[in-house]
Amino acid sequence: MNQLPELPELPELPELPELPELPERDLPPGRHRLLKERLMTEIRQEHETRPERRPSTTRGPWLRPALVAGAVAVVSAIAFTLSLPSGGQERSDPAASQKVEALWEDIALAAEHADVPADIRDDQFVYVRSKVGWTTQDGDGPAKLEPIHQREVWLSVDGTEEGMLYDADAGHHDEPLEKETPGIPSNTSYRHLQTLPTDPDKMFEWLNSVSEGSSSKDEANFVLVGDLTRESLMPPAQAAALYRAAAKISGVFVIDDAVDAAGRHGVAVARVDDGERVELIFDKKTKEYLGEREVAAEDLGWGFDKGDVTGRTAVLERAVVDKKGERP
Repeated sequence: MNQLPELPELPELPELPELPELPERDLPPGRHRLLKERLMTEIRQEHETRPERRPSTTRGPWLRPALVAGAVAVVSAIAFTLSLPSGGQERSDPAASQKVEALWEDIALAAEHADVPADIRDDQFVYVRSKVGWTTQDGDGPAKLEPIHQREVWLSVDGTEEGMLYDADAGHHDEPLEKETPGIPSNTSYRHLQTLPTDPDKMFEWLNSVSEGSSSKDEANFVLVGDLTRESLMPPAQAAALYRAAAKISGVFVIDDAVDAAGRHGVAVARVDDGERVELIFDKKTKEYLGEREVAAEDLGWGFDKGDVTGRTAVLERAVVDKKGERP
């Protein structure tokens, strides 16, 4: 009997290097509280109650890490090893696909003609006032939806000055927000956004090169579109290109009636990922951005049943002011 040759000994795999700490302005303003509270919940659920569930990284790399840069690094490491295919649905119905593309085009046309001051100075600040309500958790108890409350941010026009956050219900009273680190593609100051492409194809290439942290590139791109829309001031030409580029994202569908945190009804572009449906809501007539809603698309092991709202926002005011703390 012929003896099988011995297999060569496999080389020992090198240890993965430690992830570098993310620079604080590598991420735009957004849901730093949601990141800390919800992602830590899901990491725990991954090990204790639902080993098959992937920790959500939907908002990871595009949140301002004013409080939780460490949490971002932890989630990034987990996403590197445990990410699964997207839970989103592909657009196979040509009529549905055309409906999505037509809505994105209407939104782009509205953004292209938005009234943005022509004489914005570098030393000014973008002011955004919102109503928000996100998922929270107390200790090991189930996650729950916090009450809707007001949030205000002031963001440096050119990114060279510290911004400011006022969110009394969340315990943030005139809290400084880090100024931008020059050269980071994900910076969201008005001056940096002015440097982005105005051609939709090039804007889509930019989305693909910059977006990260989700279970698929389509989902990461969709999240990035929402994050740029929510709490920044997009120049009209770049905003129009952004929404036309968004029409290339797969798995997106239209919801004819969606409600933001202020109770306003609008039409939404939506996508499902990791058991949650994210809805970007726009005014039905003007196509101006209203806000965002997240809904459980299935029973979630961390405290929500299918159909429950898990987060909502509403942008009430967006303006340019001369200094931090000043209101229009």
